[in-house]
Amino acid sequence: MLRFRQGYYADVRVEDRYTTSVRYRNGVAEENKSSCVKKAFIRVFDGKMWYYASTYKLDDLQSELEALYAAATPDYFVHDHPAIKKLQVHTKKKLRFAGDCVKDVPAENKQAVLTQRFAALSDSPYVKMSTALYADRYSVYHFMSSKGADLEYDYQLCGAAFTVSLSDGKNTFDNRCQFTASAFSALDVTDERVKAMVDEGVNYLLHAKPVAPGVYPVILSPEVAGVFAHESFGHKSEADFMIGDETMRKEWELGKKVGSDILSIYDSGKISGSGYVPYDDEGTKAGKTYLIKNGVLSGRLHSAETACDLGEEVTGNARAMNCDFEPIVRMTTTVIETGGKTKEELFANVSHGYYIKTYKHGSGMSTFTIAPSLAYEIVDGKITVPVKIAVITGNVFETLNLIDGLSDEVEITSSITGGCGKMEQWPLNVAFGGPYVSISKMNIA
Repeated sequence: MLRFRQGYYADVRVEDRYTTSVRYRNGVAEENKSSCVKKAFIRVFDGKMWYYASTYKLDDLQSELEALYAAATPDYFVHDHPAIKKLQVHTKKKLRFAGDCVKDVPAENKQAVLTQRFAALSDSPYVKMSTALYADRYSVYHFMSSKGADLEYDYQLCGAAFTVSLSDGKNTFDNRCQFTASAFSALDVTDERVKAMVDEGVNYLLHAKPVAPGVYPVILSPEVAGVFAHESFGHKSEADFMIGDETMRKEWELGKKVGSDILSIYDSGKISGSGYVPYDDEGTKAGKTYLIKNGVLSGRLHSAETACDLGEEVTGNARAMNCDFEPIVRMTTTVIETGGKTKEELFANVSHGYYIKTYKHGSGMSTFTIAPSLAYEIVDGKITVPVKIAVITGNVFETLNLIDGLSDEVEITSSITGGCGKMEQWPLNVAFGGPYVSISKMNIA
């Protein structure tokens, strides 16, 4: 049991992380490993400055804590500091995945998820290279603080990702598909979907035509709508971007009209998947934070420090990639809410435009850019030929106001292969999603 001194705020975060990674290239094993890492991150605050330590010495955390106390200056009113008063105190044990843990799944079962797909991956003469990856992670966290917090909770995700590099001798194209679940028993990897991914990639390779650059109506798939919300709006909702920047605070003043009346975007750590964060790394319980509600800027994502600086409340978004890093403000699962139209009704309203089905990468702050992977022309409300689009781009606020239709079902995209990057912390597990999103005008190149 740790002994916390008076005159300081302190917290200790311990993570016991288990991971598996299995990789094949062209049916040949390249990697098959599992690892267990247990580490702690310790913070001490004396009212003026934070002091940090990261350590593998879990049997001597008290000494590490004492060393930080020695570097700090005691303030016997530190728990009255406005930022420290924002920190929540929870005492709970919530091991959600312990009864269905990926650590207990035999290695040969994990390999079989991949090896059973080799025939589907190679079922085309245009496939020049294929990769198959299985990965999983199970983490148990223990968080304690001098305010009395004592939390134990877990996180789990597993999945398989398949890619093919295709060529017809003149053109090349890479296509992919991914399967994720919170438990191995729920991981539903199918030959049919892997083969469909290969076939769709071949069709794109052989038949995709270039587009004429211009401004067109666009429909985003739930996956692309999610990354659009994450990149175009989610990052600017992370409140640490506003600290010390009056221009940013004015631009992102709560209550400001920033999007179409039908648009609502929220962030929540309560959703199962890669963005599941029941408690953040300051011990704050996950909630649901509306960033936009009916087109109006409604909230921001906070740590205790940013909530204090902006006079708002904590949201459960103080996160660190692992115990090598201090928590900073990060998204969890960022979602565009549903609308009132069916997918078919959205497409029927487009006489000529483009459907963006998957993406390669995205980025953005005031201006966003998304590089599509699979994209199709829409003619008279129907999805027709595949097209080559380098980027779709636009001003964030202008584009949010041009959203004119949302479908009535949401799909969440979790990832086992990547994550979000901010500062030096990459990849952090996040998720995103939304309905099908219709945008009346978007720049296409």
